[in-house]
Amino acid sequence: MSAYLDTRVTLYASRLWPDDALEALIAMPDAAVAETLGERGLPQLAAGYGSATEPQQNLPSLELRIISQILDETQVLIRPLSGDARAFLNFWTARFEVSNVKTLLRGKMTGERPAAILARLIPMGPFGRLDNAALAHAEDVGELLRRLEAGPYAAIVRRARRAFEQSQDPFSLDAALDRGYYEGLVRRAEPLEETVGAPFRRLMADLVDRINLVWLMRYRFNYGLPPAQVYYLLVASHYALSGARLRELAALDSPQAVLAALPAAWQARLAGATDIATVFARMERAAAADALQVLRSRAPEIARAFAYLILRERDLRAVRAVLRGRHLGLPGDDIRLALRRGSAGMH
Repeated sequence: MSAYLDTRVTLYASRLWPDDALEALIAMPDAAVAETLGERGLPQLAAGYGSATEPQQNLPSLELRIISQILDETQVLIRPLSGDARAFLNFWTARFEVSNVKTLLRGKMTGERPAAILARLIPMGPFGRLDNAALAHAEDVGELLRRLEAGPYAAIVRRARRAFEQSQDPFSLDAALDRGYYEGLVRRAEPLEETVGAPFRRLMADLVDRINLVWLMRYRFNYGLPPAQVYYLLVASHYALSGARLRELAALDSPQAVLAALPAAWQARLAGATDIATVFARMERAAAADALQVLRSRAPEIARAFAYLILRERDLRAVRAVLRGRHLGLPGDDIRLALRRGSAGMH
């Protein structure tokens, strides 16, 4: 197992996009885009380039193609895995199916026709666990939630239903689904943190701490939610931002106060940040640097595979931003601003 997965991860790592490759993609002529995407393992994103008669790809299609690429590569990496490692990477893909759950619920709330709802769902391929057709034909939101609670995401949906029943607020439903998903991911990561050790734990800490800090600041200062509600919507965590620390941060009355109360290393990393987007970008950049270090190390194969998937998804979001900018005819400087990517070693 180790030899196959290590070899596959090393081969896939050659497809990652250094900054100069992204810079070249911004400026290159259309005729060269298809070849460049193909060389980096993304031929399915090349539709609309290199042929004057081929229609430009539409943006929703681009998004779905990128998700399809993530799922395809995960399927290859998961092939030799078993036990806790396989369960973890399977659940890592489930965030896309949780997005489908949100689409189903919103569609049912607004009275959308089942066919229209189904057309907007992300194709999950072999990772799909839901009977989308049956769910889309549920009579109402209540029946849909009951069916979901009888399915593979029962624990996530049950808590979300309770939050929705108390507030009748779609935001609370979405936020509770997100929290439930990431708490499920943390539970599946715990046995791997014990057996794989520091490299895997560092990747999870980067992910969960970033999510919690950004959500806390958004819920508290953009949406004006009270501290108790903010804390309830955050992911239960044993990483740097523990439950006790998150409770303290949620009680503060300004973004500046939150940033000033973070660990010293984080304050240095976020010095001068004035908005949530900058906080997210800097924390993601640091997480990418950690993932790249794990990928290049002799860490256990599941840690290297997870590091690759983190970096690959970040790359694909950057490629998406460039392709969208090109489709819209944006100046190169505007596309570069949209990337908000910064340096992370190879990235």
